[in-house]
Amino acid sequence: MGWGGVENGELLKLAADATFDVLMTNDRGLEHEQNQGSLPIAVLVLMTKSNNIEAIRPLYPRLQEMPGHLRPGELAKVIE
Repeated sequence: MGWGGVENGELLKLAADATFDVLMTNDRGLEHEQNQGSLPIAVLVLMTKSNNIEAIRPLYPRLQEMPGHLRPGELAKVIE
């Protein structure tokens, strides 16, 4: 998408404008940096030891279930 280096607030807006429903991130500080109730889309924070695919892959079954249950302004965590 060419959004490398975009800060969280602007990233959330860009994702919402691009009609994304959920932003998945491993940024644990996002919930403290953004007003959750005003988030334009849902946010799913992946609580893994790292952001490499090997750390995230075990979460796939749970990740497939989550987005349909989240609404704009909600933030959920998936813990490994």
